[in-house]
Formats: sequence, structure tokens, C-alpha cells
Amino acid sequence: MNVIILCGGKGTRLREETEFKPKPMVEIGGRPILWHIMAGYARYGCKDFLLPLGYKGEIIKQYFHDYRMRNADFTVDLGTGALTHHPLPNVTDWRVTLCDTGAETLKGARIKRVARHIDGDRFMVTYGDGVSDINIDRLLAFHKASGKIGTFTGVRMPSRFGAVRTDEQGNILSWQEKPVLDEYINCGFFVFKREFLDYLDEDESCDLEKEPLERLAAEGELSMYRHNGFWQCMDTLRDAQLLNSLWDKGQAPWA
Repeated sequence: MNVIILCGGKGTRLREETEFKPKPMVEIGGRPILWHIMAGYARYGCKDFLLPLGYKGEIIKQYFHDYRMRNADFTVDLGTGALTHHPLPNVTDWRVTLCDTGAETLKGARIKRVARHIDGDRFMVTYGDGVSDINIDRLLAFHKASGKIGTFTGVRMPSRFGAVRTDEQGNILSWQEKPVLDEYINCGFFVFKREFLDYLDEDESCDLEKEPLERLAAEGELSMYRHNGFWQCMDTLRDAQLLNSLWDKGQAPWA
């Protein structure tokens, strides 16, 4: 099954890093967050990736073009110039298709513009800036059982602030430091039937979370898979520092 990882955004809230590279190439533990997302899917046998590129997409292209050179030993015959690559450590039998989809194109149009590379009757989509310990097998099973055209993964997020309940006299009834919110948010990790492509348009203004998903929900064709485990996006420098800290301590739940 194809996995589309959206890689085209500008990452303006992480300008400290994205001034020089696209956000999916910001590193955690010496590897791009994009690699970590792909490794998460690969653990469940999903190894055919489509990467719709936009902002600084040439950096992502170069990374995968040089992947074997970067990660494997090789021997150069200085007389003939012949180059022999040795086996990759932890060999990654991934297939990666990289497609330019425009610098200003929104997410729905990016998916539509790579549709020609989708092979099967279902495909997966996620964002290129979030890692999770989600069980892909369970997500797929839930999606198939739902019978819906689309499924997204929902997570409950802790509030950024503490919450205080009082009575009318100002007496404290409860105090919670950054409680987990009741509402779920969309963290990506979508599964779609192929027919969802008919909800999309190649016009660069087609945004995934707007008309396409709103229409799918209104038609009763969208389900939510609840994930109660770890998920963390990398929107800001603080997020990047948190993810690197977890990795450095050997406490990365997605690893």
C-alpha cells in the first residue's frame, strides 16, 4: 500500500531550521524526522512511499539520491573510477517516489498531483512533521471495518495551560496543571479508499482539511481512529528540542 507523506510546507513556525531546509529534513538524533516517520510505517511492511515536494524539495531529492552513499561503505578504484557499494547496514528496502508538486500548492492538491503513482484501491497519507507509536495494522483494520471512504487518527492533547475551577465566591474546587483536553485533534495517519481522489482537485488552492474532508464528514464517509499512545508534531524549535531530548535519553516511544 502506498504511503503519501506530505513534504511541501514552508514550516514558518520553525524558521530557525526551515530557513535552510524543508521541515521534514529537520533532524532527530542525526536523521531527518521524515526518515523516522517512514521507519514507523516500514515496521508494518508499508515501504512504498510517495513524497509530494514543494518548499526546498531539492534537498529531499538529494538526500534520497545520495542515501546509499551517505549510509553504506563503498570502495573507489582510483585507476578506473569504478565505485563499489557495500551492503547497507540495517538495509532499508524502501521504494521512494519524489514528485515536485509546486511551492505554493496546498495539501489536497499535492495528493491529487501524485495520484498517478498510487497503485492500489487504498492508500495512506500523513504529515511530514509528526512521529507516533501508532499501530498501523490496527489502524488499517479499523478503517476496513468502518466501511468508510476515509479514516483519520485522532489524539487527545494536553492543554498548554493549567485549568482551575472555582465556585462563585472564588474558592478553588479543582486545580489541574495542563490537563488532557476532552476534544480530539487530527494528527494525520489517514487511510483512504481510492475514490477519495474524486474529492480532490489539482488546483493549488485545494486544501485537504477544508472542502474535501468537510464534505467527506458531511456525507458520513469519514471515521476517526482513536490513538491513546504517543504522538508529537514538530511545529516549533521547542518541539524539535523535545523530540531530540527523548531520542538522546533512549526514551523515544516511536523508535
